[in-house]
Amino acid sequence: MIGFTKNILKLAILTISSQFMSAQEGLPLYSDYLTDNYYLLHPSMAGVSNCNKIRLTGRQQWFGEEDAPSLQTMSINGRIGESSSGVGAIFFNDKNGYHSQSGAYLTYAHHLLFSRNTIDLNMLSFGLSAGLIQYKLDETAFREFDPIISGIEQSASEFNVDLGFSYHFIDFYAHATVKNMLANEGVNINEQSVSYDNLRTYLLSLGNVFSKFGSDWSYEPSFMLAYKDATSEAFVDINLKVSREFSSGNVFAGLSYRRSFDGAEFSNGDGVSSQKLQYFTPIIGTKYNDFVFAYTYSYQANSVVFNNGGYHQVTLGYNFGCKKEKYECNCPSVN
Repeated sequence: MIGFTKNILKLAILTISSQFMSAQEGLPLYSDYLTDNYYLLHPSMAGVSNCNKIRLTGRQQWFGEEDAPSLQTMSINGRIGESSSGVGAIFFNDKNGYHSQSGAYLTYAHHLLFSRNTIDLNMLSFGLSAGLIQYKLDETAFREFDPIISGIEQSASEFNVDLGFSYHFIDFYAHATVKNMLANEGVNINEQSVSYDNLRTYLLSLGNVFSKFGSDWSYEPSFMLAYKDATSEAFVDINLKVSREFSSGNVFAGLSYRRSFDGAEFSNGDGVSSQKLQYFTPIIGTKYNDFVFAYTYSYQANSVVFNNGGYHQVTLGYNFGCKKEKYECNCPSVN
């Protein structure tokens, strides 16, 4: 009986999706940007560092659940020689049940340096990413249920751009980005409407790194605010990251708390209750010479959840072509 109920539920979801498939908004917004990976969110961060960077991430949700969401990303960015320009590329694959999306972005960024020496960092950056995303809906497992389901793997592609800026002043930083600027209205697949609603997203990040003079410890509070234009959804990340420097690198740990401003109502047997999405994400990681490793675990702190298994993510990184000159500031994204 339970298996039959699950199949009916899947059928209902796919029947609606085949007539009106909503895109998954491109690269998902998780907390892995805190593992020295801000370029995944903000195109203006391409080439901002004195090192070229490669980052690989793998994310898996709900171990043990069939067709559970998973995400893989690969990014690379760096400066163009000795110029004030940077370039980057992002590749990703995101799967959630019978829906999946894969894509690639290419980025150009320009950095305006206002400081005249390495004592004071004062830099304004602009970045533009252009991306191609392919969306897929696999209906091959449901062809026996309903004739309106085509029973094939449907797909559609779209082009979009992200635009953003970053500002670094000594130990302070700010990022603002508009993701998916183009208002794509969708295409038709097998005479069925495929809509790209809820795509444009506005991001704002602010943070500062604090440490005492001569201390190897640093403390980095920050937050990120996200707003989705089409549905007026919004959430905020409140973060704290602590780092300890060593001669060969550093170790860091942190905690991120995500809270949605929008709630969902549900029946609790005695009436109707509501809850807002909440995530707690602890982070640990290390940088040893030019290599970076980090692990994040997200726990959804709500009374009604699909699974209590949590979300596991690993980040691997490599820095190369680093310049010896560094600014006299606590600015890990730049130095």
